[in-house]
Amino acid sequence: MTAILRPAVVLFIVLSALTGLAYPLAVTGLAQLAFPAQANGSLVVHQGRVVGSALIGQAFADPGHFWSRPSATTPTPYDAAHSAGSNLGPTNPALVAAVQARVQALRAADPANTAPVPVDLVTASASGLDPHISRAAADYQAARVARVRGLPEARVRALVAQHAEAPLLGFVGEPRVNVLRLNLALDSER
Repeated sequence: MTAILRPAVVLFIVLSALTGLAYPLAVTGLAQLAFPAQANGSLVVHQGRVVGSALIGQAFADPGHFWSRPSATTPTPYDAAHSAGSNLGPTNPALVAAVQARVQALRAADPANTAPVPVDLVTASASGLDPHISRAAADYQAARVARVRGLPEARVRALVAQHAEAPLLGFVGEPRVNVLRLNLALDSER
């Protein structure tokens, strides 16, 4: 019996040490060396204080800020512990009602803006945590933000352009803007 049990226990201990300790330590060490900011959460520091992560969206409701893409996480928006899509199909009445309510809120916040509402301002991403909005969504909100803040619209649009990120490798995806970083830049304009 010990002839069978002893190799099984030794193998269990060796594999546990390799997969439970050595491998995670090696991956963590390599990540810290190669990508230290990302490995530590891509934290955004403003005036010496951590204000968020560049990889997780935040809720901005003030009309003087750019608004993020809606979050599908419940019960708290942008909660990484509950990351998931809403799983509502395009014909689901609940999704249709939510999108209509979001469009109405955007129209109410800026009645003079008659441009089509960009889809990413009224629908959540698959994770519900998207920290970016499209360049079109940022441009859609620029006039409202400028008016509420009392800034020239050209200045707000220049900040959007400064914070626009190009598509990955120049062609994967579309230009996007990190909402947290853009709003921090706006707050520095005061």
